[in-house]
Amino acid sequence: MQRQKKITADGSHTILEPDLNVTFHSVYGAVQESRHVYIRSGLHYLLAQGNASSVNILEVGFGTGLNALLTFLEAKEKNLNIHYHAIEPFPLNAAEWTGLNYCALLNCPGSEPEFKQMHRSSCNTALRLSPAFCLYKDLTTVQEFRARQLFHLLYYDAFAPAVQPGLWTTEVFRKLFNCLQPGGVLVTYCSKGAVRRAMTEAGFSVEKIPGPAHKREMIRTVRK
Repeated sequence: MQRQKKITADGSHTILEPDLNVTFHSVYGAVQESRHVYIRSGLHYLLAQGNASSVNILEVGFGTGLNALLTFLEAKEKNLNIHYHAIEPFPLNAAEWTGLNYCALLNCPGSEPEFKQMHRSSCNTALRLSPAFCLYKDLTTVQEFRARQLFHLLYYDAFAPAVQPGLWTTEVFRKLFNCLQPGGVLVTYCSKGAVRRAMTEAGFSVEKIPGPAHKREMIRTVRK
């Protein structure tokens, strides 16, 4: 069954995965959730630690491309040099991503061509969207992923543990721990106790911080 676009509370689109009966983003607002969890709590936090303006980012769950778009916009605004590596085993087809309203809602219609390129580009091939932003989409699962470099920041945007429990295990987080540079940061919307324990067992220093709208907490972890 084809995935369907849905409007969330802030007016932005998400995608409903009918086979799993789950949406890609919070129904309380896709853009507000991504901004809070991945940009403010992840990218801005990393930059505040005094890291260089060149940032390697790994995203688990490219999905609608919203996190990549928001990061692309941040790169332009803050003059950052970003290499963005996204893992996505089941990319959206053209009918599913065409018409996503993020650029209109974010008042950046000039970035619509780059957003479309993000989806149209071939997997396993580097795409330079600007002199300072390179996207590489990896058509694989997190379990099969083989890192060729270490990352400063990791956006963990997989489906929730109740839907895909195999993506939230100690084994997976140990692998991700080894993908990060010392001092590297992982952020995710999930804050379940079992997930925090798995991350701690994998070696992360785990912190609960305020979550996005209608969600009390989220997790930020650091590879010490």
